[in-house]
Amino acid sequence: MITPVLYTIQAVQPAAHLFEVSLRLAEPDPAGQVFSLPAWIPGSYMIREFARNIVSLSAEAGGKAVPATKLDKHSWRLPAGIQGPVTLRYTVYAWDLSVRSAHLDQTHGFFNGTSVFLAAHGHEDAPHRVDIRPPKGLEDARWRVATSLPEAVGEKGAAERYGFGLYRADSYDDLIDHPVEMGTFTLGEFEACGVPHAVAITGRHDCDMGRLLADLKPVCERQIRLFGEPAPMSRYVFLTTAVGDGYGGLEHRASTALLCSRADLPHVGMDEATDGYRQFLGLCSHEYFHTWNVKRIKPAAFVPYRLAEENYTRLLWAFEGFTSYYDDLMLVRSQRIGLDDYLKLLAKTITQVHKGSGRHKQSVAESSFEAWTKYYRQDENSPNAIVSYYTKGALVALLLDLRLRAESHGARSLDTLMQALWQRHGQTGIGVAEDGIFALAAELGGEALAGWLQELVEVTAELPLEQALRRVGLKLAWELASPAPGIGVRTVAEGEMLKIANVFDGGAAQAAGLSAGDVLVAIDGLKATAGSFDKLLARRLAGDSAKIHVFRRDELMRFEVELRAPLADTAKLAVDPDARANAIALREAWLA
Repeated sequence: MITPVLYTIQAVQPAAHLFEVSLRLAEPDPAGQVFSLPAWIPGSYMIREFARNIVSLSAEAGGKAVPATKLDKHSWRLPAGIQGPVTLRYTVYAWDLSVRSAHLDQTHGFFNGTSVFLAAHGHEDAPHRVDIRPPKGLEDARWRVATSLPEAVGEKGAAERYGFGLYRADSYDDLIDHPVEMGTFTLGEFEACGVPHAVAITGRHDCDMGRLLADLKPVCERQIRLFGEPAPMSRYVFLTTAVGDGYGGLEHRASTALLCSRADLPHVGMDEATDGYRQFLGLCSHEYFHTWNVKRIKPAAFVPYRLAEENYTRLLWAFEGFTSYYDDLMLVRSQRIGLDDYLKLLAKTITQVHKGSGRHKQSVAESSFEAWTKYYRQDENSPNAIVSYYTKGALVALLLDLRLRAESHGARSLDTLMQALWQRHGQTGIGVAEDGIFALAAELGGEALAGWLQELVEVTAELPLEQALRRVGLKLAWELASPAPGIGVRTVAEGEMLKIANVFDGGAAQAAGLSAGDVLVAIDGLKATAGSFDKLLARRLAGDSAKIHVFRRDELMRFEVELRAPLADTAKLAVDPDARANAIALREAWLA
């Protein structure tokens, strides 16, 4: 029997944000055992150097200290010739309130395995165990544990559901794909297609758990039935942290870590769903869809993950973009939102893509490949230089879905393609080749369809949205976001200051010489603030000249800016009252 790699983890100084971790390895490499921490976490495509948060590390064997030599930014090696078990002990600083890393204080603890569990090289495929221990100094706090890690049933010290104790994983890859929340969270449970689901909410909130669970259940069931029962997980957990202002999610094989604004959660007595609640349900739907698309159906470049370096693929438009398409679509299919709400959400996505001039410079395939250096490292020029593989990828999915439906008279759709991907790749573990989506499209709709799809993702031409939407009886129109003239900037308020965050290509501000980072002081001698800026522009006409004073660094500068007419760049979708019966039938089948 293979001896498991055994970890313990404990919050030893919650006020100092410190976890203490130990790793016991029964049979170290006699040539010198190497340990390392991942440099990135799957689903978030950026090198994050998690090892920088290891505060101290020591090793011992046979009751004696042994040196652990650091090899590089995230790796250590023990001396050759060590016999018998070795134990590493190290502390991890955890103060990143996000879904990607680890966070600890007196109110709760959260961690992803990629932030706290060193990998023992050569033993990644061995079974792993982790003993999650109660926090020191908070014995009376009545903390519980929420995670999709299975309890080590039948083993000494096995945890009970939601309790501290021993948990199991089949491998290191399995171990690091189940985040853990500990604290006094609110807990709710439901079943979807026979699979137990749990929602754990950390942070102060007034969530109507009954409504949230009732809304999540049909969304989950629609997704399970899309790919086919049984679901690929035996249990699923939504780990949610509610804060004053926040948004984010990260997928895992049987759970998701979510960050949301507490105001976005439903409250008792809320009649109609708010925009914030619809956004939160969409986030839950998005991360849940990843259970199939990217956690099990993966690009070949991710099989296996290489967690010490970037893993490049041009396919994120399909794995993130298609997921972004289905997240809101599943809300309308499960009747959590109506047609009007769905059209508003889809119009918002169209608007987001259309307003960024970066769509003319970067294809969605290039955006996927350059996620590591561009999408996840955005700066003030990003709207002018890049396109999102989330939003444009979602529109590519829409176009592919509607064309498949129209040309097959409803016999095939993007659902058909996703089901084929699940059967050929998700259930087999075989990664999707870089041209795999195009090849499958050719099978479903012919070479012309595959060539058309490849052109959508490889070039920067405008997407043929109007024609596609007409096929399902919808009309796309373009409206003004505001009747006021503009200068082509996005501003952010920082305390009393109003700062230019982005200067858009081809706008009046760029032509006049204004730059991102400039602090707006006055327009025509009147103080510019977050509350007054738009109002001051609204009192002008296109063609007027405005004198704008800014601070650039510590220097006061003056610019003459010619105001320009606003652009009709905001999408609006509506049902076409003159649509033919076949278009209406396609629309109903698409959304049903």
